[in-house]
Amino acid sequence: MTEPSETPPSHRVGLTEGVNRPVFFWSAGITLLFVITGVLAPESSAATFSAVQGWIVAEFGWIYLLSVAIFLILMLFLGVSSYGSIKLGPNHSEPDFSYSAWFSMLFAAGMGIGLVFFGVAEPVKHFTAPPVGDAETIAAARTAMEISYFHWGLHAWAVYAVIGLSLAYFSFRHGLPLTMRSALYPIIGDRIYGPIGDAVDTFAVIGTLFGVATSLGLGVLQVNAGLAHVLGWPIDFWVQLPLIVVITGMATISVATGLEKGIKFLSNLNMFMAVALMAFVFVMGPTTFLLRTFVQNFGAYLDQFVLRTFYMYAYAPNDQPGEWLGDWTLFYWGWWIAWSPFVGMFIARISRGRTIRQFIFGVLLVPSGFSFAWMTVFGDTALSLHLTGTTTAVSEAVAQDVTLALFVFLEQFPLGTYVSWFAMVLIVFFFVTGADSSALVIDTLTSGGREDGPVARRVFWAITSGVIGAVLLSSGGLDALQTASIAGALPFTFVMLLMCWGLIQGLRREGLRQNALVQSLRPRQAINWQRQLHGIITYPRKAEVTRFLQDLAGPALDDVAEELRRRSLEAEVIQEDNRLKLIVTPGGEEEFVYGIRMRSYDMPSYSFIESQLNRQHNDKYYRAEVYLSDGGQDYDVMGLTRDELIQDVLGQYDRHFQYLHAVRA
Repeated sequence: MTEPSETPPSHRVGLTEGVNRPVFFWSAGITLLFVITGVLAPESSAATFSAVQGWIVAEFGWIYLLSVAIFLILMLFLGVSSYGSIKLGPNHSEPDFSYSAWFSMLFAAGMGIGLVFFGVAEPVKHFTAPPVGDAETIAAARTAMEISYFHWGLHAWAVYAVIGLSLAYFSFRHGLPLTMRSALYPIIGDRIYGPIGDAVDTFAVIGTLFGVATSLGLGVLQVNAGLAHVLGWPIDFWVQLPLIVVITGMATISVATGLEKGIKFLSNLNMFMAVALMAFVFVMGPTTFLLRTFVQNFGAYLDQFVLRTFYMYAYAPNDQPGEWLGDWTLFYWGWWIAWSPFVGMFIARISRGRTIRQFIFGVLLVPSGFSFAWMTVFGDTALSLHLTGTTTAVSEAVAQDVTLALFVFLEQFPLGTYVSWFAMVLIVFFFVTGADSSALVIDTLTSGGREDGPVARRVFWAITSGVIGAVLLSSGGLDALQTASIAGALPFTFVMLLMCWGLIQGLRREGLRQNALVQSLRPRQAINWQRQLHGIITYPRKAEVTRFLQDLAGPALDDVAEELRRRSLEAEVIQEDNRLKLIVTPGGEEEFVYGIRMRSYDMPSYSFIESQLNRQHNDKYYRAEVYLSDGGQDYDVMGLTRDELIQDVLGQYDRHFQYLHAVRA
């Protein structure tokens, strides 16, 4: 599964340097059409948004629920299956980031701004206006937290995991471009480089733009509400527009610093600030009550997990639950799907070297656990204020304007004004992190997987997301944002279902390859036992391995390549620094790679055969390790004779054909 020969990079400058023109111009054109329509006819746009949302909820709501259920089931299956041990990259690859940095980056990009917006508002809203049953009761409080857990738990992160896993697997393990189209390679092959692939990437770009614009809109609405509450500013579009300009400007500055610097720094800062805010509320609020409710909420979440996953309120006597489903569950599912190209690609880029099992359970469990803790601390504290009769101010604020909920809530604590300012800064930083990350991702999608696009193009996409957010706010506010997420996600939902099938097919082939290797594995020919013992108790130096590669391995691979060419096969030997590589039928479906690379290791402490003096001066030893197209094989051929090495090459070539036979069967 390899990428065909790439077309020469474009020599255009500016926005079109190295760009995939169909994806870039279709995405930009559709976005421009949307912006012009929203600016010229905001009222009719708002009416259209409302009609579109109602139609999608009525006709396609079941597709959203069923699709997200499929995504979660697939991820859980792969996590516990034998495929879980496969690395996202060559077998010898190691993770680029520590666990702490990895969790911080994926969480900040995933849903941080949404948790700040809905952490108080959603549980209180479900408490005061539940989909079914009486409001403002103990039962309503339990149901409110159960629903909040459901919306922010495993289902959301399963959507992200599908995209992230597909991209990381096909890109890092099989060398395909880091774009959505690559996940369809097992289904349509090289046609991913044509119009079908362009359409898939275009859907991903548009969905990402609307998802990011939704988050920007929510963030700006909440910051505007905070300024209104603290300083008395009006809640008005003409206040929100300058906020969009400022926040988008900060994002464009951050995006130029790249992944390792600005985005990583802001992600860690966001995580620290979010934990600090949550710890403040936890300590100053009803601490013991929160610990008890966390346990009970988690139990209720598990108890209702399957029912909630498929629940459509299909037998409700009136349409109120159906409207609630569209305003909440379907909005969230659409929002997660719209964000999934961005978050999924971002997670893929920071997950190279991890196993599928580490990836799935890391992405599903850790951020979900933090979301549960956040919802408990903020949601249950707000419910406690109402249930204990302390105050109903938070509930009244949610009924009046959900954007005010957080700041009215923080007002109930000491230093409430200062904490409100802290929360507004956190919201801004969360969006800046998401916006600059999304600009990098969209640039990658429109560049055919290249990650070295010009800064001007990343700035263009960051500004574009800000413009879309402004148009949505001017055309209907929160309702328009919800509709944009649901509508933008609809076409990409079908793409994601195809990606799931492509991932299954790709992993199936991976399993066939491993089975072929095992079934055709023959014991290595016995060698002189004294020479075998010598190989066990000695630790070769760099010069020894270098001579082995140059004097024995290189000529042996040349002989094999010459014999293959004599039999009308394409074969070449590539010599690089400290490695050799034999490639048969390069670039084709049947490509075979047999490589030998020199790797250094620290001298083990148990190598007592070596004198202490030698260990002090030679603290490294070297191996000549074999690697294939899927990475290192973790065995050493140093010390083999020419014939023994050729036998090893042919043995691996035989196993390669066993794999191809299994795939075609």
